[in-house]
Amino acid sequence: MSAPIDWRQRAAALTLNGQAFVGGRYVPSRSGETFECINPATGQVLVAVAACDQADVDHAVAVARAAFVSGVWSRMAPRERKKRLKAFADLIARHTEELALLETLDMGKPIRDSLAVDLPLSAQCIDWYAEAIDKIYDEIAPTPPTAISLIRREPLGVVAAVVPWNFPLLMAAWKLGPILAAGNSVILKPAEQSSLTAIRLGALASEAGIPDGVFNVLPGFGETAGRALGLHMDVDAVAFTGSTEVGKYFLQYSGQSNMKRVGLECGGKSPNIILADAPDLDEAATAAAWGIFYNQGEVCNAGSRLIVEASVKDRIVEKVIEVGSAIKVGDPLDAATEMGAMVDARQTERVMGYIEKGLAEGATLRLGGKRVAAPGCFIETTLFDDVTNDMTIAREEIFGPVLATIAARDIDDAIRIGNDTTYGLAAAVWTRDINKAFKASSALRAGVVWVNCFDHGDISSPFGGFKQSGFGRDKSLHALEKYTELKATWIHLGK
Repeated sequence: MSAPIDWRQRAAALTLNGQAFVGGRYVPSRSGETFECINPATGQVLVAVAACDQADVDHAVAVARAAFVSGVWSRMAPRERKKRLKAFADLIARHTEELALLETLDMGKPIRDSLAVDLPLSAQCIDWYAEAIDKIYDEIAPTPPTAISLIRREPLGVVAAVVPWNFPLLMAAWKLGPILAAGNSVILKPAEQSSLTAIRLGALASEAGIPDGVFNVLPGFGETAGRALGLHMDVDAVAFTGSTEVGKYFLQYSGQSNMKRVGLECGGKSPNIILADAPDLDEAATAAAWGIFYNQGEVCNAGSRLIVEASVKDRIVEKVIEVGSAIKVGDPLDAATEMGAMVDARQTERVMGYIEKGLAEGATLRLGGKRVAAPGCFIETTLFDDVTNDMTIAREEIFGPVLATIAARDIDDAIRIGNDTTYGLAAAVWTRDINKAFKASSALRAGVVWVNCFDHGDISSPFGGFKQSGFGRDKSLHALEKYTELKATWIHLGK
């Protein structure tokens, strides 16, 4: 039997790169400025990262535009573009260990999750869109015999992909797959908390044969690099995943600049509704625990509001506490760790502030609520009971391992509570009654509704929100709609 892998040792052997990637090569920021990339599990500095700003954005946009206009990618034969994008996916898969370690070091998620979830799904996403490239047909409209109307989808041009820190590589893949498949040039702007996998992708894209200038990476801060991309007059679209607050900034930037297209996947406060007639109450409660504690609760569609029919609430709460108490919190590089570090000290303090608000507003703390006594940014699995939907912990996105449990009288009351939010990203309902399931799935105002499961899905199924969770869809063929223009060409044939 082989010895277990020492992930700390392998992490220490990594060569870390903090530079931008523009025009097919790694470059420092034009100002020479950098910022520290910090391991949230230890507080140690990993590497200095290029702090890109307006000058870097101007340069990268010019490079990306030149590549697009040249047609080196935008007019490449679909079969050839497919071949290179599949090679990109294959390289991501072949570098699974390296990229997983970078992901874990950078944002604190357990190495077991980086290896088993983030990397396989990222490679699969790129590969799926590669396969779609030569399967997408244009249309011919039903016209009179005197004309032909061709309806074609054309690439937008230069697209900025601004991605979050909770799933740095996977969220990048969700953007990059359809952006590149459609023939666009892209500028990937990772969150400042988690730039390392995005930076590494630059070299892999080049190795896969994606032409210079088509794929670019600009690390930097949201208020500098992100804002500059949002306001740039030669960026055709921004694809953003992150907070609702920042999503609204990009809408403003669009109006203040060139009315660029904006696709937003923003915050969530997802209701996870468990009715008394759920097929298996223990299974539902276990899924509810992992629906909030997975990835340290740093999940946009986390089931942060557990809405339970009153007659079974106590049983559900006890089971969630049992599951949550057994989750191993600790060193992300320990293969046995199930919940790692919060992304940074700022987010840790933010989550602890919400826990204090929950207590102050009268919710009952039944589990956790404290920082873990270890170096780094760790918080216990936390559950509040006796929550009402007007409490802060039920209204605002916490983005941490904090569950708010709310009692409901019946399905109608549960749906009412579930919809009483500014968000609409995801929801779930557990019931064996098909009529209740269909009623809830139709009535809940959310882009994704799960029945008798939580956070299930596939690359073929669209993901996105209603209300202030944003608009536009990631995953599936529908994602291509965000990165293409629909052009109608009317050809008059005469009599």
